[in-house]
Amino acid sequence: MNLTKDVVYVDNNATTRVAPEVIEAMMPFLADYYGNASSIHRFGGQVRHAIDEARARLAGLLGAAPGEIVFTSCGTESDNAAILSALENDVARRKVVTTRVEHPAILGLCTALQKRGYHIEYCPVNGKGMICLDRLCEMIDDQTAIVSVMWANNETGNIYPVINLADIAHEHGALFHTDAVQAVGKVPIDLARTKIDFLSLSGHKLHAPKGVGALYIRRGTKFNPFQIGGHQEGGLRAGTENVAGIVGLGRAALLAAENMEEERTRVAALRDRLEAGLLATCPNARVNGNPPSRLPNTTNISFEFVEGESILLMLDQFGIAASSGSACTSGSLEPSHVLRAMGVPYTAAHGSIRFSLSRYNTDAEIDLILEKMPPIIRRLRDISPFGRDQL
Repeated sequence: MNLTKDVVYVDNNATTRVAPEVIEAMMPFLADYYGNASSIHRFGGQVRHAIDEARARLAGLLGAAPGEIVFTSCGTESDNAAILSALENDVARRKVVTTRVEHPAILGLCTALQKRGYHIEYCPVNGKGMICLDRLCEMIDDQTAIVSVMWANNETGNIYPVINLADIAHEHGALFHTDAVQAVGKVPIDLARTKIDFLSLSGHKLHAPKGVGALYIRRGTKFNPFQIGGHQEGGLRAGTENVAGIVGLGRAALLAAENMEEERTRVAALRDRLEAGLLATCPNARVNGNPPSRLPNTTNISFEFVEGESILLMLDQFGIAASSGSACTSGSLEPSHVLRAMGVPYTAAHGSIRFSLSRYNTDAEIDLILEKMPPIIRRLRDISPFGRDQL
C-alpha cells in the first residue's frame, strides 16, 4: 500500500522527505563505492574523498571550517557528546544551565545527570515561550561547565538569541552549546562570527536521511570523545562512517543553502496564510509562540476545548499529516512540556497542533487543510460536553 501518494505532509519538524537529489547522491555509495574510508587502497580512498567533500559542504552552510565538523548518528548523540565532554573536561564545574523548553535529547540527559549528582538550572520562559534572559544570566556562574540553549524551538518555532548567550557564557568561563537541529537550513548561520563552542544538527530535519548528524566543535575547544574505539573523525568519534548518509547530508547542505531564500519567503507565506485562515475560521484558536521571531515554516495553534489527538486522527483520514508537538514525546498523553512551561491553559494545551512546512508544500495543500479543519473542530466540539459548555 502506497501511503505517500496523496499525503499532505506538514510535520517537517518531526522529519523531512529525503530530497531526490540527496537520494541520487547517496545511491553510488550504497551500491558501487562500498569501500571502507579508513582503508589505504584507492577503492577506500575515493570514499574518504566523498566524506571530505561532504564535510566541506556542511561547513559552508554553517560558516565553519571543515575541521570543526564531526559526523555523528543524530542530533541526540551530538547533544550528549557536547555536554558530557564539557563536564569531563572541567570536573570542578558540575553545573549545567539550560531551559525548560529544550528538546527531550537535552532534558533527558539533564535528568540523568541530576541523578549522578550534577546541578542543573532550568531557565523559565514567558507566555510567548521566550527565555527570561535576566534570569538566565543570573544562573550562569563560575560553577557552570556549559550552557545549552536551542537555536530554535521544535514545537513553537521560536528563535533564541544564542549568539549573545554564548558571549555571556564565556564571560563566566563556561562553554556554550546550541541544539540547532531545527534551525540549520532554515535560518542563516555563520559560526565563525560567534563564540558558540558546540552546535548539534541532524540530517533528517533538512531533507537528508535519518541516522546521520553532526557536531560542530569550535577550533581550540577541548573535547573528550563520546564514542571511543577507532581513529575515525580525527579520533573524535569512533566507528565506521555512515558514508551514504554523510554524502546525503553534504548534498542536503548544498540544497539548503540554495533554497534558504525560498524558506524565508514562499514557505513563510504559506505558513502565514494557513495560520491566518485557521484563526479566522476556527473560533477560540490561538497561536502559541512569538511570531516576530520564529522559524519561517512553523506555526503552533491551540484549538480550545478539543483534544489534539482527535484532531490529528481526523486530519489523517483526509491524508493530512500534522503533529501535536515533538515526535519524541508524542506517545505521552500529557500536554507538551513546552506549552506547560509557557503557561498555556490546560484546555488549550491539549488541543494544540503544530504545522511545520517545507519547500515541497504547495498552495493547494494549504487550501485542503483550510477546507477540512473548520468542520473537524466544529464536529469535535459538538460531541464534547466540555466544549459545548464553554462555547
